[in-house]
Amino acid sequence: MALQTEFEFELPKGYVDAEGTLHKKGTMRLATAKDEILPQKDPRVQANPAYLSVILLSRVITNLGSLPDVTPKVIEDLFLADLSYLQELYERINNDEITFKVTCPYCERETEVNFGAPKS
Repeated sequence: MALQTEFEFELPKGYVDAEGTLHKKGTMRLATAKDEILPQKDPRVQANPAYLSVILLSRVITNLGSLPDVTPKVIEDLFLADLSYLQELYERINNDEITFKVTCPYCERETEVNFGAPKS
């Protein structure tokens, strides 16, 4: 069974680039330990810990519309609703349950099983 490592999304409002093009659909990958550790050394994060999510999102969003790169500047220029959406998506795919498709050994029916920390 392969682990899903990339997740497609659609922003509620969308990112508008300098030419006025709207970018709404994108892909976010699972974060690595490196994604969480390296931004801690960034002077922008050291000066303002809230900037951590900007750096993290720019590292794990693999594409957004037709943009060549998703940089911290792109994340900075998102509408607040889109930033909140991406922060929630990041938390959900990296910290919540993981769903696996499994086959019952008795009835041979396929079902989904959730693994992960119970919600409090």
